Amino acid sequence: MTHATNASPDRTPAPAVDRPIAVPADDLDRIWRALAQMPTAIAQLAASTSAQTRMTAQLVEHLASTAPGGAATGGGMGLPGQAGELSIDAFDPDAYAAEVEAMTLWVDEILLGVFGAEVTATRPWCTRWPEHRDAVAMLHMLWLGWQQLTAGDAGLLGPVTWLRDVFFPVMDRLRAPDGPFAACTTDPSRPTHRVLAPPETTDRDALPVAPPRPQLRPRPRLGETA
Repeated sequence: MTHATNASPDRTPAPAVDRPIAVPADDLDRIWRALAQMPTAIAQLAASTSAQTRMTAQLVEHLASTAPGGAATGGGMGLPGQAGELSIDAFDPDAYAAEVEAMTLWVDEILLGVFGAEVTATRPWCTRWPEHRDAVAMLHMLWLGWQQLTAGDAGLLGPVTWLRDVFFPVMDRLRAPDGPFAACTTDPSRPTHRVLAPPETTDRDALPVAPPRPQLRPRPRLGETA
C-alpha cells in the first residue's frame, strides 16, 4: 500500500513584472527638454574643443616663425609683446602688428565662436575691429586674461574668474551702444564700418598757472635800519 506524499512538484518562479514608475509630468517635461538639448550641447563642446586645439596649433606655428631660430620675441600665448610690456599700445609697430595677427585667431575661434552673441542695435560688432585702436586694446586685455586664467595652473575657478572679472565687464563695454563700435554694424545684413574720431588733444591754455609768489623783503639784521 502506497502512501501519498504532500510534496508539491517543483515550480519555476514567475518572472517579475516591471511596474512603471510614476514620474510627475513636470519632471518628465524637464527630462525631455534636457535630452533634446544634449545634441546641441555636445556639438558646441566638440566645436569649442576643436577650435581651441586648432588655435593652439596655429599659434605655436606663428610663434615659431616670429623670430630667428624659432624663439618668439613678441606676441603669442602669454608672452608680452616686447620688453615686458603688457599694454599693446606700448608695442612698437612690428610687435603690435604681430600681436594683433596672433590675437585674431583667438577672437574669431574662441571669443566670437564660443562666447559671441548676436549682433543687434544694443550689441554692435565690427569685422574690421583691428582698425579701432580702443577695441584692440580691450580685446588684448581679454586675451591676456584668458591666457592666464585658463592655463593649467589657474585652478578650477580660473575660467569662472575670467568670465566674471574680465569677460563680462570688458565685453559689455566693448559692445555697448556707445562703445567703440557705436557707428559700425548693428544689423548683420547691412555691414558698416566707421572709426569714430577721438577727442582733440588737451588745450594747453587750459592748464592751471601758478600765481606769482609775493616778493618778501629781507629782514634787517640786528642794529640795521629797514
